[in-house]
Amino acid sequence: MNAKPAKRPLKAVVISDAHLGTYGSKAADLHAYLRTIRPETLVLNGDFIDAWRFSARYFPPEHLKVVRYLFKMAEEGTRLVYIPGNHDEVARRFAGIDFGLLKVANKLVLSLDSTTTWIFHGDVFDVVMHHSRWMAKLGSVGFGFLIALNRFVNAFLVFFGGKKISLAARIKDMVKGGKKEAVTQFEATVARLAIRKGYHYVICGHIHRPVKKRIMNQAGVTTYLNSGDWVDNNTALEYEDGDWHLRYWKGEGANLTEETAVEEILSETAEEVFVRAFREVLKS
Repeated sequence: MNAKPAKRPLKAVVISDAHLGTYGSKAADLHAYLRTIRPETLVLNGDFIDAWRFSARYFPPEHLKVVRYLFKMAEEGTRLVYIPGNHDEVARRFAGIDFGLLKVANKLVLSLDSTTTWIFHGDVFDVVMHHSRWMAKLGSVGFGFLIALNRFVNAFLVFFGGKKISLAARIKDMVKGGKKEAVTQFEATVARLAIRKGYHYVICGHIHRPVKKRIMNQAGVTTYLNSGDWVDNNTALEYEDGDWHLRYWKGEGANLTEETAVEEILSETAEEVFVRAFREVLKS
């Protein structure tokens, strides 16, 4: 009888955007990943269950296994923190409630090894969410159709010896300017606020773009991280050896891979330029 592989002990783990209850969710992969870790704190950073597209007719066993395993992790000592996103915003009415095994909060600040990490979902900075909510929901429906179409396309490609592709990821890159864009407006807004508040790290989800960037401006420096998703990327953030690491899950038994950090310098806003110039005038 083969012994079960030892779980990796970790101080903290952040996952987001599992979108359980939808056809695109990689619930089986998420379940497999969770079975390999034993974190002290596990943060579910929004859009964990997709209430926008939830249907009682579609919630397969693989999705339910993830929910059940999370409670098992809590029973074994992992602290669960649930941060609702826009797709599961109904849970925001329970923010501030601590069930013992599970805490619900709109944001979280973790103190780890003399550093502070600010964690929230990120939809608060989404202009479409605030000004065109109907458009966001329409886009969600279209995304569901795209996932179904992607399955058909990939089956066709694999049959003829090709490689699988992600239509959703390619469309997002076209809309947002491509993966090689230095610092997106979303990242810049989040990073500036984190620097202003003095946080060493800031973690978001929401945009399904896993990344780790060390971002600087005239006021200071922070490390911006996005936990990605479990629809296209299968990514998580793990805190280990005094730093956050971006992990890509490549399948059970495979090694976790990490994307390296990139250092970026934010261009100053008009407000920041004025404040800096005003301070220089006062000093002279």
